[in-house]
Amino acid sequence: MNYRHAFHAGNFADLQKHAILLALLKALTADESPLAVIDTHAGAGAYDLRGDMAQKSKEAAAGIGRLLAEGDAPEPFAPLLKAVEELNVGNKDAPLYPGSPLLIARALRRSDRYAACELRDDDFDQLRKVLGPYAFAQALQADGYATAEARAGRGGRTFVLIDPPFERPDDYAQCVATVRAVRAVDPAAVLAIWTPLKDLETFDAFIRALENVTDDALVAELRLRPLRDPMKMNGSAMVLVGAPTDIEPQVAQITTFLAERLGDTGAAGRVWRA
Repeated sequence: MNYRHAFHAGNFADLQKHAILLALLKALTADESPLAVIDTHAGAGAYDLRGDMAQKSKEAAAGIGRLLAEGDAPEPFAPLLKAVEELNVGNKDAPLYPGSPLLIARALRRSDRYAACELRDDDFDQLRKVLGPYAFAQALQADGYATAEARAGRGGRTFVLIDPPFERPDDYAQCVATVRAVRAVDPAAVLAIWTPLKDLETFDAFIRALENVTDDALVAELRLRPLRDPMKMNGSAMVLVGAPTDIEPQVAQITTFLAERLGDTGAAGRVWRA
């Protein structure tokens, strides 16, 4: 399946990823220490849910559309819902959805730094426009894995978001290699990795490989349906390395709520330490 961001903007996986991302950024910016953020696969930065790709999948209606309509999401979703609301001031239909770059830029301070990597020409052009108002943010048309390794530990605490399209056969291995490389130069670095959940063996193999390079991983599994069909995105996961322990209750609440509210019969949200 195509994991390009625009097809899935505002879907259940985005809700999990972005709610957890904002909780993590709040914790990492709680003191005065500067934060250096590297986003390995930034995408376009913001998405029109009326666009061709979003309309083809129609996943946003069952994700952000449902949360906005029902209006009873728990507190950890408040920062994300506020960001969506502010992006759509004057437009009650909320056709725009903020991607990770816009959410990150809005959450950071002037003393922080943000490098957003995107290789696709069309998405990169849009990304530069989205980040234009933020002087501390830089859009790079560069390989995100290599950039994370090269920039980690260069002043300020390092935070790396790894959110690849998983269209390359080595993306899982690259995620693990990036964790190893970043933590080697900055042991205090925090990393957040998003992955699809299609079949159990692929995900388990990834976690086993990750356990060989770190013993500090928090895994949030969101299963909307049983992992029986590897051709479908049956769920998603956020794997946090080095994250502050006090965000674990929020991660669990986000994941459990989405499983109960958006999942099929037998859906489950599980948070555990690898």
